[in-house]
Amino acid sequence: MAKPDHDRSIAQNRKAYHDYFIEETYEAGIVLTGTEIKSIRRGKVNLRDAYARVENGEVFLYHMHVSPYEQGNRFNHDPLRTRKLLLHKSEIAKLAGASREKGYALVPLRLYIKRGFCKVELALAKGKKLHDKRAAARQRDAEREIARAFRERQRA
Repeated sequence: MAKPDHDRSIAQNRKAYHDYFIEETYEAGIVLTGTEIKSIRRGKVNLRDAYARVENGEVFLYHMHVSPYEQGNRFNHDPLRTRKLLLHKSEIAKLAGASREKGYALVPLRLYIKRGFCKVELALAKGKKLHDKRAAARQRDAEREIARAFRERQRA
């Protein structure tokens, strides 16, 4: 049986959309051990507190929690170990320059399987202030009210 062409999403970082303005996104490969990929395929991963950083021309992902694989015994990995991300050199240079600016961060948005390989959608994001979060909530509520009124009008 042929594999489907689309990406299979494993985990999402929904909190990132609440805490940051997403400016640009990048697709990055991730260096994993054997038990990590098995655990990720089962969905035992959490991106909530994860972030990336550029160090010495390489990008590393910190605080991504991958639960130990149940059948992994002594070959299991450290759940919070630092993982290397695979990007093109030009993308790394662009991210390094942008992440040095005040208020910018590299945040993983989602983890997915593409053609058998685990990928991370990495975002260059600017932190939101409290008033920005309130304005976004107000905007969402207004759009919801408009959609509700439109549906009511369609029924009548």
